[in-house]
Amino acid sequence: MGITSHDVARLAGVSQPTVSRALRDDPRVSQATREKVKRAAQALNYVPSEAGRTLSTRATRRVGVIVTDLTNPFYPHVIAPLHDELSSLGYRMMLITERSDEAVAEEKLLDQSMDGVVLATATTDSRLPAQLERRGMPYVFLNRDTGRAGDFASVVDNEGGGRLVARELVALGHRRIAGVFGAANTTTGRERELGFRLALAEAGVGLPESRVVRGAFEYDTGYRALPALLAADEAPTAVFCGNDVVAIGVLNAALAAGVKVPDDLTVIGFDDLPMASWEVFRLTTVRHDLRELSRQAARLLVRRIAKDVDPAGERLVLPTEFVPRATHARAR
Repeated sequence: MGITSHDVARLAGVSQPTVSRALRDDPRVSQATREKVKRAAQALNYVPSEAGRTLSTRATRRVGVIVTDLTNPFYPHVIAPLHDELSSLGYRMMLITERSDEAVAEEKLLDQSMDGVVLATATTDSRLPAQLERRGMPYVFLNRDTGRAGDFASVVDNEGGGRLVARELVALGHRRIAGVFGAANTTTGRERELGFRLALAEAGVGLPESRVVRGAFEYDTGYRALPALLAADEAPTAVFCGNDVVAIGVLNAALAAGVKVPDDLTVIGFDDLPMASWEVFRLTTVRHDLRELSRQAARLLVRRIAKDVDPAGERLVLPTEFVPRATHARAR
């Protein structure tokens, strides 16, 4: 038989429950006893059983992360730092990928195999947050939330970012402006469009629905949107895109149509993914700290698991900044 916690207890001269507590760094065990137990465990090459630890503490030290759009280049850049931050906090990350929140079987999340959940691709009409709330499963939103009071979320100042873009375009003299925004059932899509529209309205510039396209935050949305926008009686001189991936779709569609960027068309994205700075794109965009977005979410979830949060909710909002590169110019 392998070494057990009872063997460690005999060598350390303490009880078996004390061994379990000491190896969890339970503050009820003195520092001297914890060190003595750890020395005994090390001498015997004892490795605590995760299953046994789960039974005794009812904590698995595992966190589920739900992503329904793994093909989007945005998510690898937030999943990696999320994994690293959770690991530094003593948690293991389990990635759950489905086509939609509704496809995530409730039993996957509520079978006691996880201590909490990060919702990375939530929509405003998803029923999953309410299911988790009813069952007492701690969760936080990453990047998107429901937009309702009581959310625990790490998000971006989407409205502020949209305002930045609108003000820049107005300052450059653009008046025929189009928007290729995200889906209407996402807070990122809604808030970026709202901030953009409000700032345009303040400047006396309209944004008619004929120059607006909404869709998934993916390349095809941008690629398919531009030809219709260009075919209008008055083609836009500038396009604000819901994210960088959509913007890259617009850039490629412009290239295919023989439209010069930025001479004929200004294109601006959102997120500042690493690929946005590649020489082939040099995309003008809106930046926020992708890594900190994830780290905030991890820390907030661990605090929620520990019940160290305001029960009324907590929404952590990261600032944005305009990043000028090579896809914007003055209106002609």
